[in-house]
Amino acid sequence: MHELERHRLILSAVQGRSVVAVPELVEMTGASEATIRRDIAALALTKRLRRVRGGAEALNASPYGRIGGPSILASEARRRSEKRAIAQAAAQMCVEGDSIIINGGTTTFQMVHALGERQIQVFTNSFLVAEHLVKHSRCTVLLPAGAVYREQGLVLSPFEADGIAHFAAQRMFMGAQAISALGIAEGDPLIVQSEQRLMRQADELVVLADSTKFRARSSLVVARLERVSAIVTDEGIEDAAAQMVENAGVRLVVARAPGAGSQAATA
Repeated sequence: MHELERHRLILSAVQGRSVVAVPELVEMTGASEATIRRDIAALALTKRLRRVRGGAEALNASPYGRIGGPSILASEARRRSEKRAIAQAAAQMCVEGDSIIINGGTTTFQMVHALGERQIQVFTNSFLVAEHLVKHSRCTVLLPAGAVYREQGLVLSPFEADGIAHFAAQRMFMGAQAISALGIAEGDPLIVQSEQRLMRQADELVVLADSTKFRARSSLVVARLERVSAIVTDEGIEDAAAQMVENAGVRLVVARAPGAGSQAATA
């Protein structure tokens, strides 16, 4: 990865998390620890972040506070081909005239490329999804009221009167920070609050998650597995995780990357 791209990812991660540890940046960029430390030193020298013990810290706090999790830029760089295949398989569940909800996230964002020619109603809390669909699709696009969190590209509000309750959808498409036998999990209370309000407006819940999310951990359960209608993931899912999904009575759709045969298989 080029130095300028590493610097963009580091700055984006710091803005999204306030403080980020060196090992996290190593995993995110694929660079060595020594390289990351040099990058942090260079960015601190130009006063774009602050060096702290074991990592880096944002210089300025958001007036609305921060939400947990990496920035959209940092997350987008990971497992791009798997996310694209997952999103394309999920988009096949949508037909002309549908009303759907697309929750913000790098995997769900990839759905926009497959929805451009369909005339459907889309309610989303993703500023990036809304912007793309307005510019490049025939979809009717609706947004909730709230503050725009630039680092994650989300429109979020702590208040019930944000417009979500006035939209009814056949299905909601959402990502996840982690999936376990306890359910679908996220790491920030404000995101959980928004997702649960969105879920109440949809008949079906479809989760888009690459296979690493079955090995990840997060502390806040958004929904029990039994609430989920389908999980769309990639071929890296382990047998134990697939069995867990099946035991919960959830349909498992395994998306295959281009060149790996058919687009998706249903377990």
